[in-house]
Amino acid sequence: MPKSNRHSSSAMSTDRSGAARETGFSSRLRTQWAAGLTTLLCTLPFAAMAAAPACQAISGASLTPVIELYTSEGCSSCPPADQWLSGLKRQPVVAEAFHVAYWDYIGWKDRFAQTAFTARQKEIAAQNRQSGIYTPQLVRNGHDWHDYQQVTAPQQPARARISLQRVGETDGFEARVEPLDVQMPWTAYWTVTEDGHSSRVRAGENAGEFLKHDFVVRQYVPVGQYQGSQLLKLYALPAQAEHLRRINLVVSHPQSSEPLQALSLS
Repeated sequence: MPKSNRHSSSAMSTDRSGAARETGFSSRLRTQWAAGLTTLLCTLPFAAMAAAPACQAISGASLTPVIELYTSEGCSSCPPADQWLSGLKRQPVVAEAFHVAYWDYIGWKDRFAQTAFTARQKEIAAQNRQSGIYTPQLVRNGHDWHDYQQVTAPQQPARARISLQRVGETDGFEARVEPLDVQMPWTAYWTVTEDGHSSRVRAGENAGEFLKHDFVVRQYVPVGQYQGSQLLKLYALPAQAEHLRRINLVVSHPQSSEPLQALSLS
């Protein structure tokens, strides 16, 4: 399908596998960009951030918003969304860019994409009773989200406590998770994200473009289902000097993607 047809007034277009792209993201983003960032800066309490030293972080009383972006270097609607996500660097959120591979057939293989990320997007779509998946998709606290100005507000009380720390001088990390309701089952996943990635795209919809990426998910590790307090461990990908690494843990209810609490350590 020609690029000009995809960027029409329609809200979505689909690929041959049924996945879709949100063609309205770019135009809405241009009008909401400045106002959206101002809103984020004005409404977020600093206490929601993990303000501990880099070797340790402890969650607060409020739920840290979890912002997931499903994106692809093969999707011409995605670069504005990637740029928008980069604007969250100073915000007290757990931000994650999950690159999906279902646009690779157009001509450009996204080197950050993993099939596990597509599987996660499909799981969230099923939980939210969506008819399909698309890019760029913004997911806030487990729900399909379109209000880019209010992406981190309002704050909600957390339903779990997390303490996260690095183990010695290694790439090992451990987290103590304590749900406020000790009878409530919960699950969790780790992600390791990196900033400062870039690609010169040489084929496909973004041919000739130089794309920049932050919060790129490089490691995704779901864990089992638990009840009560639990110690979780992760051996992370080694840090690279040229890419800021964040270690994220998201704790959620097993029947939904709604987080009970989330924490990030960089």
